[in-house]
Amino acid sequence: MTLRTLLFSLSCLAVPLSATAQDYPIVPVAFTNVKINGGFWQPRLETNRTVTIPFDFKKCEETGRIDNFAVAGGKKPGTFRGIRYDDSDVFKVVEGAAYSLQTHYDPKLDKYLDTLISYFAAAQEPDGYLYTIRTILKDSTAKKDRDAGATRFSFMAGSHELYNVGHMYEAAVAHFQATGKRTFLNVALKNADYLMRTIGPDKLIVVPGHQEIEIGLVKLYRVTNDKRYLDFARFLLDMRGRSDKRELFPDPSRTGNGSQYLQDHQPVTQQREAVGHAVRAGYMYAAMTDIAAIQQDKAYLDALMAIWNDVVERKQYLTGGLGAREHGEAFGNAYELPNDVAYAETCAAVANLLWNHRMFLLTGQSKYMDVFERVLYNGFLAGVSLEGDKFFYVNPLASDGKRKFNVGVAAERAPWFGTSCCPTNVVRFLPSLPGYVYAVKNNDVFVNLFLTNSSELTVGKTPVQVQQQTNYPWDGAVTMTVSPRNAQAFDLLVRIPGWTLGKPMPGNLYSYRRNIGATPSLKVNGKAVPVKMDNGYARISRTWKPGDRVELRMEMPVREVIANQQVKDDAGRVAIERGPIVYCAEAADNGGNALNLTVAPEQTFSPVVEKDKLGGITALKSGNLTLIPYYAWAHRGPNEMAVWFGQTKR
Repeated sequence: MTLRTLLFSLSCLAVPLSATAQDYPIVPVAFTNVKINGGFWQPRLETNRTVTIPFDFKKCEETGRIDNFAVAGGKKPGTFRGIRYDDSDVFKVVEGAAYSLQTHYDPKLDKYLDTLISYFAAAQEPDGYLYTIRTILKDSTAKKDRDAGATRFSFMAGSHELYNVGHMYEAAVAHFQATGKRTFLNVALKNADYLMRTIGPDKLIVVPGHQEIEIGLVKLYRVTNDKRYLDFARFLLDMRGRSDKRELFPDPSRTGNGSQYLQDHQPVTQQREAVGHAVRAGYMYAAMTDIAAIQQDKAYLDALMAIWNDVVERKQYLTGGLGAREHGEAFGNAYELPNDVAYAETCAAVANLLWNHRMFLLTGQSKYMDVFERVLYNGFLAGVSLEGDKFFYVNPLASDGKRKFNVGVAAERAPWFGTSCCPTNVVRFLPSLPGYVYAVKNNDVFVNLFLTNSSELTVGKTPVQVQQQTNYPWDGAVTMTVSPRNAQAFDLLVRIPGWTLGKPMPGNLYSYRRNIGATPSLKVNGKAVPVKMDNGYARISRTWKPGDRVELRMEMPVREVIANQQVKDDAGRVAIERGPIVYCAEAADNGGNALNLTVAPEQTFSPVVEKDKLGGITALKSGNLTLIPYYAWAHRGPNEMAVWFGQTKR
């Protein structure tokens, strides 16, 4: 037995031999079964469908990203344009478009995707390999982009060969589910089969420099029920931190912060801290959670729990953003959370959303959806303009209005970047948002997000409709109408956000200066019911009848947030939030200044509804000070902005 085979065999022993293939114990209700039909999110999803998707496709056309496939496939003359990982951007926009097709069928878009897929198929080499820069440039690939590697898989730390196709797998599954066509799925499966013939025990031992393929492989496993794809995903994860693949890194100076940058410093089951590139890490943790759930792997889960605690206790911004450092787009040390030079990449917010939702599906604990909600309304939503055609790559918590923090492009949102992973990540996440609202486990129905919608789900074998009406996040009143086809006994578990109970986020990184949390009230058919908490959910057990009405009322006082005293950048400062929304001051509202504004202890702020401002917001006002939601800043040109404020003395 070779060393490589031995390492692979040992890694597989972490899975209990009696374990059988399964999936998450909690099943999310598919986004196709949840229709957002009003409120805060409906216009944003519509903007993504009508503006952002076509805008991103246009940019992919203008920058040569789409032509690269046509050139590689011999359908057009030309040469490679762009960067080695640009293939992934096209795949991500296709994924978002496929989600959109499932809820708003568009024959023109359907036909356009068919054309793109014909380019993908043509660009794929006969053995299944797909990487347009190498197919076009062949032996001169490394001269154009040295990190692409001189030959296939010769520089995994930077090539993005497996990252690109990971996004292809996700897009192909989405397209198959949307249309029933196998054209794109066949391209993805051919590529995955080629990789499994090339990489593995007694073959080439590699780890992806940028994790993503692992998530895509799990999706291929689910859609095909072919366990080889799941095993391959696990193999790629288990080879991280192994000593027998050092030949993949002939020039250590090109791997960033050593192997920590790639989360390749230890086997994944031994990792206990979030380190390195934040997006790569978040994708890896999401894939690890898939493995922990499907293979019931305790070692994976133990590592994930420790890493998650490290993030929420020491390394997460108040907005839910991840990544303190521009260098390496990386996590910093414990409590290293600078505001003006915060990186907090939009892609890292997406990765954080994906990871925390998976952790909820695995554990049933609301704290993961509390983090999800905070990221959603703050760190993620700031990443796209209200108009849907400008984006943040970087999401600082303070700006002087001059420094071009947005990867050197601007001190505000930009329409595109040389590396445009963030605009294309936004476009694929938003259409899937309805799929995060509800989940089911046996006779338990979880309500995780509060947004106006109508849904159809199944409890046992009984169809159940659930409708929500709410003005959340501006108002804490939520009305749910529960209508099983026939009277049915089941439990409704309604998430009670931590902020309602006096805790801004799980852990002790942030706290409210005054404990003004209040248990919300619940009524069923007009009658008050006790709030029985279960893992952060209010559990309502009853035999439900068509038209039963649940009313949730959450108080939304304005709260002052302080950071753990070890966060030096926030020492002596205070932030302001209301409900799930983090607020900021922008110079445009405050006489041309924001960075030097102060807040007095227990200063009173009044919520003011401004329907015609910034897409319709609830602002907070106190004397001459005006605060707006963090997600809405930078829509009025570059100007100063601050989330954390100095405090005046009593």
